[in-house]
Amino acid sequence: MDNNISLLAFLQGKSSSSIELFNHFVSCYQQLGEVKFHATKTMIAFSSRINFAYVIQFSKNFIDVVFPFKQPYEDNMCFRKIKLVPGSDDYNHHLRIYYKEDINDEVLMYMSMAYKNGNVKLC
Repeated sequence: MDNNISLLAFLQGKSSSSIELFNHFVSCYQQLGEVKFHATKTMIAFSSRINFAYVIQFSKNFIDVVFPFKQPYEDNMCFRKIKLVPGSDDYNHHLRIYYKEDINDEVLMYMSMAYKNGNVKLC
């Protein structure tokens, strides 16, 4: 319940367009399996056993999503940038979603890969 309050507070003042995109993104993940998400001060983290995706920005007409992967997936049509996280072996893959249709088969494939990474056992 606490997460819902902070999520509602986080979404307060965001555009209806970006909230609609966020809800669609959540819905797509919920079709893959059980997904938890919670708001922090600056973003919304998605997790299963561990965090696997982040909505890092809400604009008037888009949301920015980051998927951390252990390798860069350079051969794609969806990521606008891929950056090595300093001091780690993670590569952040940045995706900007303007329309529901931007979550196409390619994006769904990467969402599924990230979700599987979120289900790994740490010990």
